[in-house]
Amino acid sequence: MSAAGTRARVRAELTKEIAEVARRHLASDGAAALSLRAVAREMGMASSAVYRYFPSRDDLLTTLIVEAYDAIGEAAEQAVAAAPKGDLRARWQAICRATREWAVAHPHEYALVYGSPVPGYAAPQATIGPAGRVGLLLTTLISDGVAAGTVDPLGSPTGSDAALTPDIAERVGLASTSAESSLAARGVTAWISLFGLISFEIFGHTNNIVEDHERFFTDATDRLADLVGLP
Repeated sequence: MSAAGTRARVRAELTKEIAEVARRHLASDGAAALSLRAVAREMGMASSAVYRYFPSRDDLLTTLIVEAYDAIGEAAEQAVAAAPKGDLRARWQAICRATREWAVAHPHEYALVYGSPVPGYAAPQATIGPAGRVGLLLTTLISDGVAAGTVDPLGSPTGSDAALTPDIAERVGLASTSAESSLAARGVTAWISLFGLISFEIFGHTNNIVEDHERFFTDATDRLADLVGLP
């Protein structure tokens, strides 16, 4: 391996190690208290050395956020790929189940992306694509149903698509020729509801209310499948 290749490999390994240490700090101290100096101290590095990999705390946070979104998205994508292609409801449940399972297994990383905003941090454009991976899977699945003729693009039309950001229906692939269609709005509602269910569980809001979270979640996401008209 060339000297340049060796340097690149060492840099990639150190970048990964810094991120791993930072994730441990998320678990112990929370995102708002994340400190490059503290990470450097644990690694036995000078803080100036860590700044060569992450120029600021916000750069480190952005990396952790993008990696968390990508990990959730990858888990959901692998799950839906393994589900029966012709069974839209099974694919829907595979996406929902994998998303919840990842969140339960990684609560602190989930809290970073779906919990309280970090004071002083503004998420850059680079986080938008990764953040939408699960939502895109859901809307693509609905669109597949429309294309196959098994999902009615009108359903119970309410015209609620008009409440969405202009052109969002086109961007998620759920545009309709009817001004009365509510398919895109129902898709957005299902996406928001999915993460609402997960967040209430992860953050303890359903303690002493829900005894069997997995069973409750499966039933609730099945109702969301009804909402978007999956057969």
